[in-house]
Amino acid sequence: MTNSAQYGEQHTSPADQEADALSRLSGVKFAKGHGIGNDFVLFEDAEEKRPVDAALAAAVCDRHRGLGADGLIRAVRSQELPEGRELLAQEPRAEWFMDYRNADGSLAQMCGNGVRVFVDFLVHRGLVWLEPGEVLPVATRSGIKNVERLADGYAADLGPWRLSSPEEAELRGVDSLVTAYALDVARPGLSISTGNPHTVVALATQEELVELDLSRPPKVNPEPAEGANVEFALPRDPLVVDGVAAIAIRVHERGSGETLSCGTGACAAAAATRFWAGANAPDLWDVTVPGGTLRVRFITAPSGAEHIELSGPAKIIAEGVVL
Repeated sequence: MTNSAQYGEQHTSPADQEADALSRLSGVKFAKGHGIGNDFVLFEDAEEKRPVDAALAAAVCDRHRGLGADGLIRAVRSQELPEGRELLAQEPRAEWFMDYRNADGSLAQMCGNGVRVFVDFLVHRGLVWLEPGEVLPVATRSGIKNVERLADGYAADLGPWRLSSPEEAELRGVDSLVTAYALDVARPGLSISTGNPHTVVALATQEELVELDLSRPPKVNPEPAEGANVEFALPRDPLVVDGVAAIAIRVHERGSGETLSCGTGACAAAAATRFWAGANAPDLWDVTVPGGTLRVRFITAPSGAEHIELSGPAKIIAEGVVL
């Protein structure tokens, strides 16, 4: 037997592996949606009959052999999952659980654009009824997220944000160094959690922002235990106009690479820049990403904790069936 024949018997090509993974969704109706360019494939699995693993998510999100997306979102009734049942005990109206994986198949706690697209999917499919001004609680791996339907999109209360290393941040203003291609030296970064981990770097010029090479992951030192999304933020000059601050950002998302938009990343970048700006910084921020502009608002929750609200368009654009 030749070596090539032996290889053919013992190995399958990437295309065959992805076809095998996709076959597990044969006959399933899916939808494609996006939040200002951050795109997702979504499907309903109300009774938890088609669990998703890393291989399946990566196959679906592959832009050449799959359906193509920054992430895969599965809609499961919360009562069907242990973590969902725990959240139902806190919020009985959180009927649907957002099961989200990145493009490489890795699990993600949450996604700010994704949760808004998720609600549009539920509305589009008739799984929930939501009028403008009404709020839907959604169960996620980072807790309950309340999403309000707007006339032209959705606003998601992403919950409290926090500095990952508050003592060091208060002392130095930063807590890490970030190396990225096309930046001459490592830049100081500030690590923030907005439901998932982020490290934010401030840039000085438009040229630095444009010339960044995010085809390869930036390196954060010290390396976060769970990895991190990395945002590069350029403040507007002047930063604040008519009570609204503005920054432009580019994002490298762990598990997905550079994306046209990152909702929690926009929130993290606004939170970091607001922290650096000091006590007089406003609560309203416009964050421009390659895909458009998101509005970030810092609000006080009934508990007294400061939450971040993310708003912007989110839309289901297509439907299909996996063959």
